[in-house]
Amino acid sequence: MGDILVGTCSWTDPALVSSGWYPTGARGAEGRLRHYAARFPVVEADSTFYALPAERVSALWAGRTPEGFLFDVKAFALLTGHGARVGALPASLRPPGLDPAAWVRKSQLPEDAVTQLWQRFTAGVAPLRDAGRLGTVLFQFSPWFRPGARSRAYIEECRERAGTPIAVEFRHPGWLTPDRIDETAGFLRDQGIPLVAVDTLQGLPDSVPPVAEATAPGLSVVRFHGRSPQWGTGSKENRYRHHYTRDELRDWLPRVRALAERTDQVHVLFNNCCAQASVEAAATMSELLTDQRDEGDLRDDSDRRDDGDRVREALPDS
Repeated sequence: MGDILVGTCSWTDPALVSSGWYPTGARGAEGRLRHYAARFPVVEADSTFYALPAERVSALWAGRTPEGFLFDVKAFALLTGHGARVGALPASLRPPGLDPAAWVRKSQLPEDAVTQLWQRFTAGVAPLRDAGRLGTVLFQFSPWFRPGARSRAYIEECRERAGTPIAVEFRHPGWLTPDRIDETAGFLRDQGIPLVAVDTLQGLPDSVPPVAEATAPGLSVVRFHGRSPQWGTGSKENRYRHHYTRDELRDWLPRVRALAERTDQVHVLFNNCCAQASVEAAATMSELLTDQRDEGDLRDDSDRRDDGDRVREALPDS
């Protein structure tokens, strides 16, 4: 059985910071991370999606967290089919004549600039990797990243250029339809890349099926995005606004445990940004997993006692 690590998709989300979860004296950058890392063993760094990671900052993260703590780092937006603000690019890589507030896509950049983006990203996460704090680099591909040979080739390119293990989350539901899931999972298994399982509200045009397939021996990832009816359409706050109930989380326990049976480690991350909703859901999931494990241990002990009784019954009287 692999280890199951539970955390959230950010420790700096404004809704969480303003919720009061961080106590007085732990509201600066260092205090927040130390407070978080004392309560959860893994976190997702999502700031790297909006701007390239800085080596100095990654080194600070590594130094402020205990041995064994892990960061799953989101790949920069331009590397996953999304757009990014021109101002988020290093000055030397910005297309000339564009306003810093304008949006740009990777296709608008020359190839040498794209190569530099990759180099800067890998250098930015290197301190986490070198300190043993890097769990994976998460490539959350855009909703218009459709299944097909060209997309599969790009995933292979990402695996090669990232220089570290990656995981893949699809936002286009076509990758995980019943007639395609075997092909998608088989491709990722061949590449040794974890398929990120997601929880969202089902029945919407952009709903991603909650497929939990172990496609890499070292890691599985599950991301809980909430069950907002505005998934895929509303503002960020509305898309991810949700308070998980115990029953909603309990329904995922068999899938999470099944992933742990097939991989060395499972990361369960909550992305439902609404005040303390993410940390509360993470704490509840941790509790449910612990309760289930303890129940399993009790059953195992009972089975062993029953086996012992049967053996004793079969022995001749002394």
